[in-house]
Amino acid sequence: MHDWLTLAERNDWIDLAAGVGMRLVGALVLLFAGMKIVGWIADAAGRALARTRIEPTAALFLARVAQTGLQIVLLLAVVQLLGVPMTSMLAVLGAAGLAIGLALKDSLSNIASGVMLVALRPFRVGDIVTIHGVTGSVEFINIFQTRLRGADNQTVTLPNALITADSIVNLTPDTRRRVELVLGIGYDDDIDRARAIVMEILTSDPRILGEPAPDVLVYELADSSVKLGIRCHVANADWFAVKCDLTERIKKAFDAAGITIPYPQRDTHVYTHDARTPAAARAPEAARAH
Repeated sequence: MHDWLTLAERNDWIDLAAGVGMRLVGALVLLFAGMKIVGWIADAAGRALARTRIEPTAALFLARVAQTGLQIVLLLAVVQLLGVPMTSMLAVLGAAGLAIGLALKDSLSNIASGVMLVALRPFRVGDIVTIHGVTGSVEFINIFQTRLRGADNQTVTLPNALITADSIVNLTPDTRRRVELVLGIGYDDDIDRARAIVMEILTSDPRILGEPAPDVLVYELADSSVKLGIRCHVANADWFAVKCDLTERIKKAFDAAGITIPYPQRDTHVYTHDARTPAAARAPEAARAH
């Protein structure tokens, strides 16, 4: 029985297999070593940026963008080492990039929004913000997403495109924050007496700052009550506790002083008709009832 391959053809196949094997091993070694080097460069760049005057959020974002770019270059080098023609590879990547760009337009908008957040800096890592109805501390700003830590220790992840399209309330730029309560008292109650009771509570609380000075104003003459606006400033960390404490203490003080806090009410008048009233006379009343 004769071999179906000649010796020369067999040697060619062996050489081809050896060449492919060497390229494959070299590509794997390059990929493994390159990922280690890229990670080391990204860490070094992050540490170098942290030592500069660049804001920490921008430094972290730039380090991650640089790491992603280096990883793309590394993958292209690995593909070239495997023997794939770069011209054909770039053409395929261009066509694939167009298709992927159309399919992932929302993701690309998140990337653009992430760049805007880093450039414009409406908030930084560690700031307390309210975005899209969610309040929490900013943990990190990624290329695609921003993560908040809520007051109840829940993690909230928001797409960057949603953040730039919505209003952003940053509660951290100043060290103080205003507490504002709107309470109603009855029209028969003494406004000056209610103001004096509230001011005594405000001035006796050491957490309330003296500057700007707290005040009590008449906001509105509403349908059922006189609306009082109670305003004071506290440290950011004390805002929620002071707001709750003031609400309780003012309610108890008003109760002790006989000052009412009215609630909306409506008077209903019921009219009855004598059964002896003629039907013709009751018809207009029935029509008005309907």
